[in-house]
Amino acid sequence: MRGKIVKGIAGFYYVHIAGFGIYECKAKGIFRKEGKKPLVGDDVEIDILSEEDKEGNIREILPRKNELIRPAVANVDQALVVFAVQKPKPHLNLLDRFLVMMEQKEIPVILCFNKLDIAVEEELERLGDIYRPSGYKVEFISARFKEHIDEIKALLKGKTTTVAGPSGVGKSSLINCLQGEVRMETGDISRKIDRGKHTTRHSELIAVDEDTYIVDTPGFSSLYAGNFEKEELKGFFPEFTAFEGQCRFNGCDHVHEPDCAVKQALSDGKIHSVRYQNYLELYKEIKEKRRF
Repeated sequence: MRGKIVKGIAGFYYVHIAGFGIYECKAKGIFRKEGKKPLVGDDVEIDILSEEDKEGNIREILPRKNELIRPAVANVDQALVVFAVQKPKPHLNLLDRFLVMMEQKEIPVILCFNKLDIAVEEELERLGDIYRPSGYKVEFISARFKEHIDEIKALLKGKTTTVAGPSGVGKSSLINCLQGEVRMETGDISRKIDRGKHTTRHSELIAVDEDTYIVDTPGFSSLYAGNFEKEELKGFFPEFTAFEGQCRFNGCDHVHEPDCAVKQALSDGKIHSVRYQNYLELYKEIKEKRRF
């Protein structure tokens, strides 16, 4: 049977098979010999050992389309990144670091700003002005009053989505809204483990529909630019793309060079100053790091 690993702990893998529930599985020894390790999010083939006890063996890991290190999860279709409109005020440099990380992995992002119920209209417009020209889908919600939750559910349907955001933004409240009545699926895992010692530090997929999963990512407070060169960074800012090839110099990094099309677009208001300043900060950080 084919299913998806929703949690892995202490050598056991919990595989969700739509319509049948969750099976506790061990991985065959051949994976260790081949240097493979099953990950949460992996699509797998399993052999059923006991239908009554819901136990099985993983016999094949199907090809991955991508893989994240932190959190350790495979086959992510998209990321839902959650910040508050205010309380706390959004840390946009941190947000842009996350966007760069997802661009590097070629994982689409939905930006979700919570606490619409206490938002000031000017701030909503500002956040939209900063990120919509970059090509990101921007949604404003209130998890507290369940405003626009259905729109988020529609965007997640049929996909595996990693949900990430700093503490205090209402991420847990949003996840509770999205889970609805399917919490018993994850309850099956808790009963099987029957210890209660394991925390959300482990990646875990939560089935919110037959073919829809979310992975709750532990809060991120400090993300650093990945293992790439400073010259690659511009490729992770989508709004720069329209101006590539229009600068005076080939390979322009859009920092100090004269006759730079990106800096001209910045002056013309086609690229937002917040995004460009965060680009400069990340560029400098990578440059300094490469010196040592």
